[in-house]
Amino acid sequence: MRAMSDFDRVRDYLTGLQDRICAAIEQADGGARFVEDVWQRAEGGGGRTRILRGGKVFEQAGIGFSDVSGTQLPPSATAARPELAGASWRAVGVSLVFHPHNPYLPTTHANVRHFRAMRDGETVAWWFGGGFDLTPFYPFDEDVQHWHRTARTLCEPYGAERYAAHKRWCDEYFFLKHRNETRGVGGLFFDDLHDDFERDFAYQRAVGDGFLDAYLPLVERRRDTPYGDRERQFQLYRRGRYVEFNLVLDRGTLFGLQSGGRTESILMSLPPLVRWEYGYAPEPDSAEARLAQYLVPRDWL
Repeated sequence: MRAMSDFDRVRDYLTGLQDRICAAIEQADGGARFVEDVWQRAEGGGGRTRILRGGKVFEQAGIGFSDVSGTQLPPSATAARPELAGASWRAVGVSLVFHPHNPYLPTTHANVRHFRAMRDGETVAWWFGGGFDLTPFYPFDEDVQHWHRTARTLCEPYGAERYAAHKRWCDEYFFLKHRNETRGVGGLFFDDLHDDFERDFAYQRAVGDGFLDAYLPLVERRRDTPYGDRERQFQLYRRGRYVEFNLVLDRGTLFGLQSGGRTESILMSLPPLVRWEYGYAPEPDSAEARLAQYLVPRDWL
């Protein structure tokens, strides 16, 4: 029997991670199930996109697995790594975005991925990337602290500086320069991790597995918090920032579209309902105004 390749090991982990997160979110929601859309990509590879709509907790929850390949890297990739121009490539990953009904329960995103570039059948570059981040509309300090405490704990086996470095990277990456604010309260973000395959793969698994530990307690705390139209309208307005980031700044969205990816699966991260309002400003000292205090990088622990 042929030994499983390193790439296949990552792929198997990621398909299992998608299954486990779907099962946990269906149980937490208690009102809807994920619908699976299996797709193929003409240039190479494919994936399975799963969407849960209209649940008791989640207005829309999307989680996709993809294993795609190509013969030419798109400009968004070669701009940072010009030495890879002309190389063939293969990328595998799981990405999710969950949009709850309740404005007191934060939106969340997570992604874990693995990439390889090849020439003449030989790997010339590989790396891991990923992370998770939290976007509250009505933040609670204990929720943010739990989120970051979970992130710090999973980072501890990988060195004293890992959490601080990848937390800072998250703050810097999920920053809307045109708004001068972070997308939320951060978490972890890493890319181009290629020091030691076994150690880096173990870290990717820690991040992937840690997502549910970080998020499910928030679901239980906030899912039934009473809210009215005021909170709902603010949630829809702030979702606009999520759209702005994903369409203007997110490298994953850009890579997917430039590499001929499946548009529906790439844009599943967008909320089902959103609104913009010209010149909006929250009432001074209101709960809505309080959010601005959380949209700057800080030490949450």
